[in-house]
Amino acid sequence: MSQLSSRIEAILYLKAQPLTIAKIAEYAGCERDEAEEGLLDLMSDYAHRDSALEVVETPEGYCLQLRESFHDLVQTLIPVDLGVGALRTLAVIALKGSISQTDLVELRGSGAYQHVQELVSLGFVRKRRQSDGRSYWLQVTEKFYQYFQVDQLPQLPDLNTLKQGKQEPVQPLPSELADSES
Repeated sequence: MSQLSSRIEAILYLKAQPLTIAKIAEYAGCERDEAEEGLLDLMSDYAHRDSALEVVETPEGYCLQLRESFHDLVQTLIPVDLGVGALRTLAVIALKGSISQTDLVELRGSGAYQHVQELVSLGFVRKRRQSDGRSYWLQVTEKFYQYFQVDQLPQLPDLNTLKQGKQEPVQPLPSELADSES
């Protein structure tokens, strides 16, 4: 494995999220075609290595991840027991992409405050104070995507549209998510 491939491996490991070729090249300090070549070398190395990790291409870019055959270890070694309420709160945050804590509490009730606290402590949700300082913006973290093994989520209708009763049709699940539902 080349020096550049090792550098790309370190970048993918440290960023822990999918990166485009352009971003990989930027972080590695090389040209795009060199990054592509180094990435192909790295992918080939992992394909021929007996390793628990692999480099894969996702719609968002390339990432270093645990091979599918080791996903049972995640459930065993990193168990997360979330109640139904916390899971529903997490689902709202994930499907909205980013939601204010005020809007979340309107949707889920005052119990959402406790759910958010639990989800933040488990690392599934990130909390950022809004610019006016009155509430927080909530969004899921990379740990959420890795733990639940999803790359992207369909968008829900706008909150104001739901409040007014003018519900737009919800986008169908991507085929890879729909298959896992059955």
